[in-house]
Amino acid sequence: MAQLFVGTSGWAYPSWKPAFYPEKLAQTKFLTYYASQLNTVEVNLTFRQLLKDTTAQKWITQTPEHFRFGIKAHQVITHIKRLKGAAEFVQRFFGTIQPLAEAGKLGPVLFQLAPNMKADTALLEDFLATLPRSVPIAFEFRNESWFADDVFSCLKAHNRALCIAETEERVTPDVTTADFAYYRYRKPEYTEEERTSMLRRLHEHLAAGRDVFAYFKHEETPQGALYAVDVLKRAASG
Repeated sequence: MAQLFVGTSGWAYPSWKPAFYPEKLAQTKFLTYYASQLNTVEVNLTFRQLLKDTTAQKWITQTPEHFRFGIKAHQVITHIKRLKGAAEFVQRFFGTIQPLAEAGKLGPVLFQLAPNMKADTALLEDFLATLPRSVPIAFEFRNESWFADDVFSCLKAHNRALCIAETEERVTPDVTTADFAYYRYRKPEYTEEERTSMLRRLHEHLAAGRDVFAYFKHEETPQGALYAVDVLKRAASG
């Protein structure tokens, strides 16, 4: 049965007290509490540094069995090498998140490309061949030149998801290219009507047998976390 995973991008925000975290909760217990309210988190830490095994093990012990960590791919791959000649570093990067996979807690890996990186389907095709087939993978394209049928077809052929990112400046076309869906809701505010529409779309994926991962924006305010809790509860109640 398809599952819905909803969370935020990051969790270590003391400013989320007291609306999300209890006022007296120690920061060392934030992840455990977060995981009692939501069932996934998108990790941004891995964009700038490789995950240490000690950190991975700590996360594993602090979260329940059903919890999933979405992982943002390292900037060396997406912003420095820009997908070219990255096979060796890709292998190293996936090795660092292997403990999460072995614990059954690895969600999708997100490759977020630079806004000034324009479409190159041949490069994408070559890069896709270097990725492990066993890991769900999504791509967030931030240059509109990527929103094209040949790119979507390329992703479909490899069963890789197009990340549907919604910001104040840009909305990715809601095209399904994999057996799971990945959403990033980045607007600062969402009305109840917008969340109802959002839920309708998420239920369509679930009905089609696709797992869904949805992440609200991480901010100093707890609003994204509260939206995530609301969406998850409303989804569970039908």
